[in-house]
Amino acid sequence: MVLPLTNPVIIKLNEITTMVQDKSKLTESEINEIKIIFKELVEKNERYDLDEIEFWFENEGSWKIKGPRVRITNLANYVQDKYQQTAHLRIISDDNCGC
Repeated sequence: MVLPLTNPVIIKLNEITTMVQDKSKLTESEINEIKIIFKELVEKNERYDLDEIEFWFENEGSWKIKGPRVRITNLANYVQDKYQQTAHLRIISDDNCGC
Protein backbone atom coordinates (compact mmCIF):
# COMPACT_ATOMS: atom_id res chain seq x y z
CA MET A 1 0.00 0.00 0.00
CA VAL A 2 1.39 3.39 -1.02
CA LEU A 3 1.03 6.14 1.53
CA PRO A 4 0.50 9.55 -0.06
CA LEU A 5 2.78 12.19 1.41
CA THR A 6 1.10 14.22 4.14
CA ASN A 7 1.35 18.01 4.36
CA PRO A 8 3.85 17.90 7.27
CA VAL A 9 6.11 15.59 5.24
CA ILE A 10 5.86 17.79 2.13
CA ILE A 11 6.70 20.86 4.23
CA LYS A 12 9.85 19.10 5.49
CA LEU A 13 10.81 18.03 1.96
CA ASN A 14 10.53 21.67 0.92
CA GLU A 15 12.73 22.61 3.90
CA ILE A 16 15.36 20.14 2.68
CA THR A 17 15.18 21.62 -0.83
CA THR A 18 15.62 25.14 0.54
CA MET A 19 18.44 24.11 2.91
CA VAL A 20 20.59 22.26 0.35
CA GLN A 21 22.64 24.86 -1.53
CA ASP A 22 24.23 22.62 -4.19
CA LYS A 23 21.69 20.08 -5.42
CA SER A 24 24.44 18.06 -7.14
CA LYS A 25 26.04 16.95 -3.85
CA LEU A 26 25.19 16.85 -0.16
CA THR A 27 27.59 18.06 2.52
CA GLU A 28 28.05 16.21 5.83
CA SER A 29 26.30 19.08 7.58
CA GLU A 30 23.31 18.84 5.21
CA ILE A 31 23.17 15.06 5.67
CA ASN A 32 23.03 15.51 9.45
CA GLU A 33 20.26 18.11 9.12
CA ILE A 34 18.28 15.81 6.81
CA LYS A 35 18.56 12.97 9.34
CA ILE A 36 17.24 15.31 12.05
CA ILE A 37 14.31 16.36 9.84
CA PHE A 38 13.28 12.74 9.17
CA LYS A 39 13.80 11.83 12.84
CA GLU A 40 11.43 14.63 13.87
CA LEU A 41 8.84 13.33 11.40
CA VAL A 42 8.92 9.75 12.65
CA GLU A 43 8.90 10.88 16.29
CA LYS A 44 5.65 12.73 15.49
CA ASN A 45 4.27 9.51 13.96
CA GLU A 46 4.38 10.92 10.44
CA ARG A 47 4.76 7.96 8.14
CA TYR A 48 6.09 8.24 4.64
CA ASP A 49 6.52 6.01 1.65
CA LEU A 50 10.10 6.00 0.34
CA ASP A 51 9.04 5.70 -3.30
CA GLU A 52 6.80 8.74 -2.83
CA ILE A 53 9.71 10.72 -1.36
CA GLU A 54 12.00 9.79 -4.24
CA PHE A 55 9.22 10.64 -6.72
CA TRP A 56 8.64 14.01 -5.01
CA PHE A 57 12.31 15.01 -5.25
CA GLU A 58 12.47 13.78 -8.86
CA ASN A 59 9.52 15.97 -9.82
CA GLU A 60 10.31 18.97 -7.60
CA GLY A 61 12.44 20.46 -10.37
CA SER A 62 15.68 21.62 -8.80
CA TRP A 63 17.14 18.14 -8.15
CA LYS A 64 18.57 17.36 -11.60
CA ILE A 65 21.13 14.76 -10.45
CA LYS A 66 19.85 11.40 -9.24
CA GLY A 67 22.63 10.69 -6.68
CA PRO A 68 21.56 13.25 -4.04
CA ARG A 69 17.88 12.29 -4.46
CA VAL A 70 18.72 8.63 -3.83
CA ARG A 71 20.90 9.63 -0.86
CA ILE A 72 18.01 11.56 0.73
CA THR A 73 15.65 8.61 0.16
CA ASN A 74 18.22 6.29 1.75
CA LEU A 75 18.52 8.63 4.74
CA ALA A 76 14.73 8.64 5.09
CA ASN A 77 14.73 4.84 5.01
CA TYR A 78 17.58 4.59 7.53
CA VAL A 79 15.91 6.94 10.01
CA GLN A 80 12.50 5.27 9.66
CA ASP A 81 13.95 1.76 10.10
CA LYS A 82 16.10 2.80 13.04
CA TYR A 83 13.16 4.49 14.77
CA GLN A 84 10.85 1.51 14.22
CA GLN A 85 13.46 -0.86 15.68
CA THR A 86 13.99 1.25 18.79
CA ALA A 87 10.24 1.78 19.18
CA HIS A 88 9.79 -2.00 19.06
CA LEU A 89 12.47 -2.43 21.73
CA ARG A 90 10.77 0.17 23.94
CA ILE A 91 7.49 -1.72 23.70
CA ILE A 92 9.19 -4.95 24.74
CA SER A 93 11.07 -3.32 27.62
CA ASP A 94 7.86 -1.70 28.89
CA ASP A 95 6.34 -5.13 29.41
CA ASN A 96 6.02 -5.69 33.17
CA CYS A 97 4.77 -9.27 33.06
CA GLY A 98 8.24 -10.65 33.78
CA CYS A 99 8.02 -13.13 30.90
